Amino acid sequence: MLPTLAELRSALNEGRATSLKLTNAALARIADPAGEGVRVFTKVYSGQARAAAQASDLMRGAGIARSAIDGLPVSIKDLFDVAGETTLAGSVALQGAPAAKEHAVIVRRLLAAGAVIVGRTNMTEFAYSGLGLNPHYGTPLNPWDRATGRIPGGSSSGAAVSVTDNMAVAAIGTDTGGSVRIPAALCGLTGFKPTARRVPLTGALPLATRLDSIGPLAASVACCAQLDAILAGDDAPLPTPARLRGMRLALPATIVQDGMDTRVAAAFTAAVSRLSAAGVLVEDLPIPEFDELASINATGGLSSAEAWTWHRDLIKRAGDSYDPRVLSRIQRGETMSAADLLELLQARQRWIAAVEQRIAGYDALLMPTVPMVAPTLAELADDKAYYRTNALILRNPTFINFLDGCALSLPCHAPGEAPVGLMLAAAGGRDRDLLSLGMAVEACLRVQ
Repeated sequence: MLPTLAELRSALNEGRATSLKLTNAALARIADPAGEGVRVFTKVYSGQARAAAQASDLMRGAGIARSAIDGLPVSIKDLFDVAGETTLAGSVALQGAPAAKEHAVIVRRLLAAGAVIVGRTNMTEFAYSGLGLNPHYGTPLNPWDRATGRIPGGSSSGAAVSVTDNMAVAAIGTDTGGSVRIPAALCGLTGFKPTARRVPLTGALPLATRLDSIGPLAASVACCAQLDAILAGDDAPLPTPARLRGMRLALPATIVQDGMDTRVAAAFTAAVSRLSAAGVLVEDLPIPEFDELASINATGGLSSAEAWTWHRDLIKRAGDSYDPRVLSRIQRGETMSAADLLELLQARQRWIAAVEQRIAGYDALLMPTVPMVAPTLAELADDKAYYRTNALILRNPTFINFLDGCALSLPCHAPGEAPVGLMLAAAGGRDRDLLSLGMAVEACLRVQ
């Protein structure tokens, strides 16, 4: 099992480790020619990371620890601004564009908390896919069944593999339609998508500002809660585990369980049984609004509309440099009219109100994060298979982005088996309640 932030913090406080040793070990794994580092990172901050680690060790020696992540190696997705650098977002089309004048808000908050930022992680170009493929910088391979060559999930692909391969103890990604939760699920990690307004987006290259959110991938729910508090600037006491017995979880009876492969179905069913045995009331709940989402987004959806607005001038100049599969999805927004967008925004507000009313009596929604285990890269070589698989993997997480909700994905598979994610989700603003519930669910599922 991966070390948690709490375990590493204890090692630092007790003198069993130093930030410099942890950072050097992470950098060595990134640089290992036999490892995934060349595909995981688009830029590595070796010198800055070592300097930050040494500073952390000096401050800790003086009895000063700035936060739960002080001195710990952390990676950031390649769409966050770092002062003096061009933010590429996994592309080559932006090479030569002006450098950022200041750090993204979340980068400033990480640095103020003492995080040792080891580098920028690879991603689906411009964050527009749930699969994690990148033809420009290579695709990081999923740690499960790496010899076969399986996808890591996206768009925060490098973020996930940086943690699974101990190149960072945690990673910061973004989630517009599942881009934190999908790689967490497929790679066996915990990922948290907060309510979109909880963490400032300033300095993050957008995909769809009405859907974008910033969240962590890490070893546990408690790790995600600690990171979320730093990213959100939340000084309140951290959430503590909820009492499971008597909790009411709604298992949507609409769409979310369709098409599950046998491994996901077995792991998810076993997890639900364990929760029920622990006194959780799991109830099937029809949510007909989930059936309506495809027709609501039929003209292209918010992601296409907003992405086209941001990218249209760049596409005119450098469209040939885009991943064609990403380009085709962005270009769907070109045909959307102002009337289409206004109707979509109005329909979304009605949809949110209806879903929130339907789930109001429950502590959270419960569903598989994605209905399949990680497919192989070879299976996605054909465009039809690529688009079909992408839509299926994005399906469940996207419901929660459109809801403007918050969600956790945590592992529910048995040790040694293919990674499977279980998703807990709630309406917007219930982040702390969801993290408390997630800690309790995690403890229940980890008991063997």
